Amino acid sequence: MRKVAVVAAGGTGGHLFPAQALSEVLIGRGWTVVLASDERVAGLAQDFPAERRIGLSAATFRRGDPIGMARAGFAVLRGTLQARAAFREIKPQVVVGFGGYPSAPALLAAILDRRPTVIHEQNAVMGRANRMLASHVKTVACAFPTLMKAPAKVASRAVVVGNPVRPPVRALADIPYIPPEPNGPVRVLVTGGSQGARLLSELVPEAVKALPEDLRRRLVIKQQTRAESMNTARRAYRDALVDAEIAPFFRDIASRLRDAHLVIGRAGAGSVCEFAVAGKPAILVPLAIALDDDQGQNARLLAEAGGAEIAREHQLTVESLAGALTKLLNNPARLARMAAAARAVAIPDAAERLADVVEETARTSVQAR
Repeated sequence: MRKVAVVAAGGTGGHLFPAQALSEVLIGRGWTVVLASDERVAGLAQDFPAERRIGLSAATFRRGDPIGMARAGFAVLRGTLQARAAFREIKPQVVVGFGGYPSAPALLAAILDRRPTVIHEQNAVMGRANRMLASHVKTVACAFPTLMKAPAKVASRAVVVGNPVRPPVRALADIPYIPPEPNGPVRVLVTGGSQGARLLSELVPEAVKALPEDLRRRLVIKQQTRAESMNTARRAYRDALVDAEIAPFFRDIASRLRDAHLVIGRAGAGSVCEFAVAGKPAILVPLAIALDDDQGQNARLLAEAGGAEIAREHQLTVESLAGALTKLLNNPARLARMAAAARAVAIPDAAERLADVVEETARTSVQAR
């Protein structure tokens, strides 16, 4: 009998990348994968290895907006009916949700049809969509040892598997960290989420300009920058006599991560786990407006282990960032210690562990029938 897994994920890289990593492992084990999401997924899921894609109606809402809540409710109901119709045709053995409101219709349909279900929570704080459905699914897996905002019974049964990372990043787990040599080049990678963070796009180049000249001349910067900030960033680095590559998005992020001595970025779950797997020291800047401070809680994993420093937005200035960079980049021994600490908390085989959980959930559900 053909084994079919439906993978349901929101339309952002944070949800899609771990879903893709799991899908590649499942396909390698003989499964057929179907991707369920909304129309936004097309731009980011070009390389997603799904045999089929199901477009489902879905919507989100703002707190305190009853009209928006009603519209979202109708959209999710319509998406759930669409998913149930599709499931009757493809007959999935398991449905795996990765969060984000576009994942809700597929999971709701599976719950109503009593199909085996798995939720994977990427963040240290359980997201709203997963939080609403977690009590009704068969298995809950998570990336971090802590699962804040989850119902107590859900948190107690959650299985820690880590956050699946893309295979090119997974391969970095076996590459040792080599700190910068005295008077040698110092390579810094600056990320900012799939769209580039405005704060980092504008602040990091100014902080680099404020560094001592001898350190600036050694720097090699690779920075992911918002399109509207690219010219300003290039000008700042040119004025500082710094070798810099600027782009809105790096598709080959693994090669740049491999070569970096230090990374600066937001603290989304995917970024934090990729930095850990690659064994890279980091300066993490959690998104201040993130719901429930999920990025701040993600960052704690590396910071408490000694693998990262946390820079909160309200405390971050050109001067404070320049000071932190000067101290870290002039201390290769500390960078090496941070790299080792980051790698110590990594779970490189998270995709394989999650695939084990998915297969076990499908198998035990069949046996129970």
